[in-house]
Amino acid sequence: MTSDHRLGVDLGGTKIEAALMSPDGTLTDRIRSETPRGNYQGTLEAIRDLIEQLEGKHQSTPLPLGIGVPGSPSPETGLMRNANSQCLNGKPLREDLEQLMSRPVRMANDANCLALSEAVDGAAAGAETVFGVILGTGVGGGLVVNGQLLEGHNAVAGEWGHMSLPWPGKDEVPGQRCYCGRHGCLETWLSGTAVEAQASAHGLSISQATDMSTHPEASFLLEEWLDRLARSLAVVINIVDPNVIVIGGGLNRIDAIYESIPSRLSEWVFSDSVSTRILKAEHGDSSGIRGAARLWP
Repeated sequence: MTSDHRLGVDLGGTKIEAALMSPDGTLTDRIRSETPRGNYQGTLEAIRDLIEQLEGKHQSTPLPLGIGVPGSPSPETGLMRNANSQCLNGKPLREDLEQLMSRPVRMANDANCLALSEAVDGAAAGAETVFGVILGTGVGGGLVVNGQLLEGHNAVAGEWGHMSLPWPGKDEVPGQRCYCGRHGCLETWLSGTAVEAQASAHGLSISQATDMSTHPEASFLLEEWLDRLARSLAVVINIVDPNVIVIGGGLNRIDAIYESIPSRLSEWVFSDSVSTRILKAEHGDSSGIRGAARLWP
């Protein structure tokens, strides 16, 4: 194995996955473990153990390491913020990992990693401007322009999940309280966690959020969710006007997104026509980890 291989880590709320990526973008090996929930030191050690396993298996010298994380490090303090895995917040995650593993580490929000992966060689390859969306346990977004990740002056570009639901109806105000402390964030309306709570409130028995697309009594729930998703994506188009919006996360398996959302956008987008492509992430669950590895050139 050559030194131009890269390591990527996807740090999630329930699992941590590490992968080895070759120069042509092939994931040649990958391993995972459960995330030590609420245990910061345990999380550091779990990441280290996965990397040591990969490098030991392939008899590799230390390779460049990129990590996709919930939340992001503050550009002012370097401390983690805005992570729904709240044991990370306020911690110098990058610094601690660099010290633990004796190498430089590059880090980006998990939605940024998804957007980068899909813009380079995924569903949006070749597109000038790409907005990547995660619809899963949480809701996030990332922005890539001309193949380059755009993090923004405050390193919050694409933090779509924590804006308020646009054009809310009377029954949507003020909305549920979000872990960030505000009410009515998109995360509280569009995430899998939110959908499951909404189903429970209506007495519907579904095992996961994607079931709303097949459950015979949940059609109204799906309709409401699609309407809110269309309104929310319209704001992205009004501000950024991307060529492609790529949908990742567990809820991207709902086919109605790609069948229904494009025709709903014109009601909310400030344009006489809307040709933005809404596409499913080509690399699926691998998008985040591939993007993390691509944080190194």
